[in-house]
Amino acid sequence: MGFVKAFTGALGGSFADQWKDFYMVPEGISATAAIFAAKPKGSNNGRGENTKGNDNIITSGSKIIVPEGTALITMEDGAITGIVAEPGGFIYQTDDANAQSIFTTEDPVGSLIQSTWEKIQFGGQAGAQQLAFYVNLKEIPNNRFGTQSEIYWDDAFFGTQVGAVTRGTYTLKIVDPLLFVKNFVPQKFLIQNAPVFDFGDLDNDAAEQLFNEVVGSLSAAFSNYTNDPSKGNRMSRIQGDQMGFAKSLTEAVEEGYQWKTERGLAIVKTAILAMEYDEDTKEMMKDVKRADALSGARGNSFMQQSVARGMQAAGENGGGANMAFMGMGMGAAGNVMGATQQPVNQGMNNQQQAAPQEADPTEKLIQMKKLLDAGVIDADEFNKIKSELLGL
Repeated sequence: MGFVKAFTGALGGSFADQWKDFYMVPEGISATAAIFAAKPKGSNNGRGENTKGNDNIITSGSKIIVPEGTALITMEDGAITGIVAEPGGFIYQTDDANAQSIFTTEDPVGSLIQSTWEKIQFGGQAGAQQLAFYVNLKEIPNNRFGTQSEIYWDDAFFGTQVGAVTRGTYTLKIVDPLLFVKNFVPQKFLIQNAPVFDFGDLDNDAAEQLFNEVVGSLSAAFSNYTNDPSKGNRMSRIQGDQMGFAKSLTEAVEEGYQWKTERGLAIVKTAILAMEYDEDTKEMMKDVKRADALSGARGNSFMQQSVARGMQAAGENGGGANMAFMGMGMGAAGNVMGATQQPVNQGMNNQQQAAPQEADPTEKLIQMKKLLDAGVIDADEFNKIKSELLGL
């Protein structure tokens, strides 16, 4: 009441001579096909093949080839009665007490299939006739995603909401064929002479549903990625990090739609082909570039010159009143310059001490505002310094 293993691995020449009639994967199956009916074949000592028909009904004694990267599932009255998830040749038997309903390899996928089988296995005794289907266990490529308008997410690096239009592709894998067939594949693909369930078919409503769910998960996926400290919180890394973003997208899809736990599906890799940020985000990215350009020794030199110019202007324009105030002003300026001095090659002098965090232009502007409020510099000088700091 199940399968008997005849041999392991690819079909050898000796078995090709012995097995004149057997079931196997039909010809011309695309890489994006997910499930397809087993097709009976006739062999002529390796010199050609003759197709007997399209029936995927097997009976006791039927011989079946399971190629690498596929699983074979048998069904009766809409219920799954058996599965083979290891390559080789098998014979279906209904009158052999040693026949098994399930064959799986000793790997994580096999363990997952075994666990699912224990939950959903056929309750009664399988009949003489069974429908046989192959399930693709390889990575299924060229699944597309894209947005027609901006999507928005909270970005830890910018500290605010950002938005973009994006498109790309991902590879999909069926990690649990039992869950996939039981919970996701429409019934029209699980009947005698059924059509191929192909993710690349534009008329496949089930595949379109997956597309919509991926698009609906992109905001959460971008948020997961940019808020992960291990990624540096930089969106600029995302287009070169296929595995990292795939993980973030998988987590978002699983949280929203339970692909793996309910459908046996997982996203393996992604490729972002294009990303167009909205205008507000573009402006913030410009500011980030300016801030990066003002870091280190160049920022120190610029800041010192700006403070010196501000103090000189205060002395020249304010007369005696401002000069009398210079005692306090000089102290404030000294504090500002000390606070904004950025470490340059500090490790060369004392490698045991950690370098303090560099001050950014925003902090410098805050200190300059204090000088403005204290009367050390005037508004025109402050605005000039501000423009120079931000590169305006």
